[in-house]
Amino acid sequence: MVLKLYGWFSSAPALAVALFLHEKNVPFEWVEVDLAKGEHKTSDFIAKHPFGQVPCIDDDGFVLFESRAIARYLDEKYPSQGMQFFPKDLHKRALVDQTTWAETFHFGRFATVLVFETLNKKYFGLETDANTVAESKSRLYAKLDAYEMILSKQKYIAGDVYPLISSNVLYSHVKRSD
Repeated sequence: MVLKLYGWFSSAPALAVALFLHEKNVPFEWVEVDLAKGEHKTSDFIAKHPFGQVPCIDDDGFVLFESRAIARYLDEKYPSQGMQFFPKDLHKRALVDQTTWAETFHFGRFATVLVFETLNKKYFGLETDANTVAESKSRLYAKLDAYEMILSKQKYIAGDVYPLISSNVLYSHVKRSD
C-alpha cells in the first residue's frame, strides 16, 4: 500500500512533508483535504488527526500527524533513501532539533498569523487586519535578524546539517520585503 499524505494545497507543513517525501524518494499519494469546505472537521478526518489539521499520513494503517514527527519517522524508516536529515551524531542531531524548535516557537507562530491575515483571509473573503499584519511583520523581521546572525557564523541554520523540514516551512510562507 502506498503511503497517503493528507494535505491542503496552501498548507506549508503539508507541502514540507511532500517535499521531504520527494527528497527521500518515497512514493506517496497526495489526498487533498479541502479546508475551505471543512473536510478537516469531518468525523472521518478527525479520526486521523484529532486536532483537525493537515498534514497527516497513513502508512499502511499507521497514522501519524504533525509535520516534524512525520519527517523524523520517515527519515528513520528510510535511512538509505535520499539524504539523511536527522543525523545519528548526538551534537548534530541536537542542532537539528534546536532549529526545529526555534522555527516552531520563534518563527512559526508569527508566520502563521501573517499567512492567515494576508493569504487565508483573502481566500475566504475576509478582511485583513492591518494592525495584526504590521505587528506580525515586526516580530518576524526581528526573528529573521536572529536567523541572519546565526547564518553569518555557519553554513546552515543547524550548523553543517541542512534541516529540510524547518527550512521549507520557514521559506514557503514569508518573503521579507522592506
